Amino acid sequence: MDILEILEIAVSRNVSDILIIAGLPVSFIAEGQIVREPDGVLTPAQTQTLVQGLYNIANRPTDTLFQTGDDDFSFSVPSLARFRSNAFRQRGSLAAVVRVVSFALPDREKLGIPNNIMQFADLTKGLVLVTGPAGSGKSTTLACLIDKINSTRDAHIITIEDPIEFLHRHKMSVVSQREIATDTTSYETALRAALRQTPDVILLGEMRDYETIKAAMTAAETGHLIFSTLHTVGAADTIDRIIDIFPPAQQQQVRVQLSMVLRGVVSQQLIRGATSGAVAAFEVMTATGAIRNMIRESKAHQIDSVIFSSAAEGMISMDTSIINLIKAGKIDRAEGLRCAVNAEQMQKRLMA
Repeated sequence: MDILEILEIAVSRNVSDILIIAGLPVSFIAEGQIVREPDGVLTPAQTQTLVQGLYNIANRPTDTLFQTGDDDFSFSVPSLARFRSNAFRQRGSLAAVVRVVSFALPDREKLGIPNNIMQFADLTKGLVLVTGPAGSGKSTTLACLIDKINSTRDAHIITIEDPIEFLHRHKMSVVSQREIATDTTSYETALRAALRQTPDVILLGEMRDYETIKAAMTAAETGHLIFSTLHTVGAADTIDRIIDIFPPAQQQQVRVQLSMVLRGVVSQQLIRGATSGAVAAFEVMTATGAIRNMIRESKAHQIDSVIFSSAAEGMISMDTSIINLIKAGKIDRAEGLRCAVNAEQMQKRLMA
């Protein structure tokens, strides 16, 4: 099989990812399970040919891959789909993991993204963070929020991504999409430039380091609406991660700044469904007065209890979200307990 045939098979089978690694057959991830093709294992020469094929389709040089050992990029195949690829070296051979992305934007109702998350799209300023482990659907949730803004109001939206995953057409808004390495050198450079490009909304693909987090908070402080992601689990951990990345002498100032600009934190994870596929569970925190005080006073550890008791204000804890999925029959009890933040407490709540 050549690389185009592999991409076509992946789309026809509705898989999420393709694994091209020497010593294994071409493999597909479907509904969270790895399915290996029966065509025999790939040699290093074959994986090099397939990876080179990805670069040929993307019309991209392999310089970054050979200089650094890994490379992220995206590309489209007309009439087929869009793909996000990570190429890398392993055991001296080339390999790649390719994510399949539909040309169509995700349907938030089919994905189960609730209204209390979509309401963040109605904000006009501040910082909204979508968090969770890799592969938990953060980019999908952000794409739904951006599409709602694009569909409902007149705004200039700038996205800064590495790489661009979902393509947004201009609707009521104007959408400028920039890709790291292709359109700009770094998140920090693009974010600073974005402030001179009359944005109303900025989507920052990931807050990776001190410089990017500092620039994002400054942008939110100057009256822009900023969406971004972190690889954290839970609102309290997210706030601690942001604070801890700054030098100790600056941390109290950052707590005050973050308490002023933060509007909400969404934490999500994908859980294996009771019948098939994966189901999303969400924790939602909105920045109420009580939450802001806790951030300022370095009491982030108390935030979980506020989320648990603030359903009337649109908040929901991760474990409550999982319990709701169990009761609705969407996930198995054992799977829910495995993914719980506090499995012992969840067990008691399920028995009550």
